Amino acid sequence: MKSADLLLDAFGRVREAVYGAVEGLSEDDLAVRIDPDANSIAWLVWHLTRIQDDHVADAFGTDQVWTSDGWKSRFGLPFPARATGYGQSSKQVGQVRAPAELLLGYYDAVHERTLACVADVTNADLDRIVDDSWDPPVSLGVRLVSVIAEDNQHAGQAAYVRGVVERGQSR
Repeated sequence: MKSADLLLDAFGRVREAVYGAVEGLSEDDLAVRIDPDANSIAWLVWHLTRIQDDHVADAFGTDQVWTSDGWKSRFGLPFPARATGYGQSSKQVGQVRAPAELLLGYYDAVHERTLACVADVTNADLDRIVDDSWDPPVSLGVRLVSVIAEDNQHAGQAAYVRGVVERGQSR
């Protein structure tokens, strides 16, 4: 298996998890917070997509889909263009409301850009330093693994919230 094939498979699995957490839910369901400070499905998926968009764009020297393809204006969130959700307050988390089609549309645009970027990655490429502000500096391989790990963690959290929402609806 080539490095690119491994990355394509990993990002494909993230996509399956994101769709499993979001598809078929209403905007209200996506905004449910299981306690007053919990993250909603909408925020979790928006955040994981923003992180992927931000980190992949930086690593490959491309524009973020969020700004270059107009997703920021479509979402209409009151955050700066560079916001990814990292460090946001509970109030800010609650401001992320979006229908499934919008969340998945943005996710798919980022996913397609990601696949295009990683499709030709070689083993040697994985050693390229993409962020020297850390000690040790961050290689492309480490950055991509961290994005995949974060995406999977948040997609799993979103799936958990979906389960709570669906059980609550069946009562």
